[in-house]
Amino acid sequence: MEKEAKEILNVLEKDAKLTPEKIGVMLGIGEERVKEHIERLEKEGVIIKYKALIDWEKLEEEKVFAFIDVKVTPERGKGFDAIAARLYEYPEVHSLYLMSGSYDLSCVVEGRSMKEIAFFVAERLATLEGVQSTTTHFLLKKYKVDGVVLRKEEDRRLEIVL
Repeated sequence: MEKEAKEILNVLEKDAKLTPEKIGVMLGIGEERVKEHIERLEKEGVIIKYKALIDWEKLEEEKVFAFIDVKVTPERGKGFDAIAARLYEYPEVHSLYLMSGSYDLSCVVEGRSMKEIAFFVAERLATLEGVQSTTTHFLLKKYKVDGVVLRKEEDRRLEIVL
């Protein structure tokens, strides 16, 4: 991939709301050239989606996230892909990754309550053929998401005056 396209992707990854005109000014590239790159990258599937990062806690919206480690038996001829395809079809599954280490898949699940996620794990995930075991970790607080610090913690130390 050419250097210009990579530079445009780096800019868009930080702020997808920037116009081609602003990106062009930032990178010293013409607006039409930026548009051409973006259209091509979208068509090729390099740019998958534009997304807003929302702090739901500020709206007092109840959302619970859990990170679930899943140990599976891979299917002959399909490996981990077949079971991954069954998992990512569930609407509760926010993200799914193949991992190295003790567990094979790492699954981020979203629900309205811990009970809802527990039900998902017990009734849907753990009962899937090929799933050997799961370990669930509930998200307690977000500090940084996709490279963005959500809330800077105040320095609560007392100032020393001499």
